[in-house]
Parts: sequence; C-alpha cells; structure tokens
Amino acid sequence: MILAKVTGNVVSTIKAIGYESRKILVVQPVRPDGKAIGKSFLAVDTMQAGPGDTVLIMEEGGSARLILGEPDTFTVKAVVAGIVDKIQYDSKV
Repeated sequence: MILAKVTGNVVSTIKAIGYESRKILVVQPVRPDGKAIGKSFLAVDTMQAGPGDTVLIMEEGGSARLILGEPDTFTVKAVVAGIVDKIQYDSKV
C-alpha cells in the first residue's frame, strides 16, 4: 500500500470500457510526515476522496480489481483503498 495525497481530479469526455462511471484521481505519494516523494500517478477512486485528502492506495492489479469487484478482464493499476483520518508515527524509527 502507498500513502498519498489527492492533488486533483481527472476529467475525461471519453473513457475506456469499465471506466465510464468511475472517478479518477491524481495522487502524490507522501511520507508519513506529509512530504511528497516520487512521481504523482492516477488512481481509481472507490472511497469518494477529493483534493487534499490523504489516502491509502492499493497498487497491484489483482487486489485493485478485488476492491472494485471487477472481473479479471478489467485492467486497473491503482485504486484508492481508504481515506486516512490520522497518522501517528515515531519519527526516530
């Protein structure tokens, strides 16, 4: 799983089959302290997340399809698996 911050929505007039009714978000991986790391990418939203939300991303096709409840024929790389309410960690570990 990847901790990420939602930075925007993707607007598309034409989507591939299976994506027509799905919201797609732009997410930026972050460390627990909120600092951005790596490159941003797209994720299918299953949790009604929005810009500014911290989310957990499942980035593995089989697990992502399971969360979406889609058959093996649906191609998806990343899906929002949860919205994070609070992060508590020890920065010395």
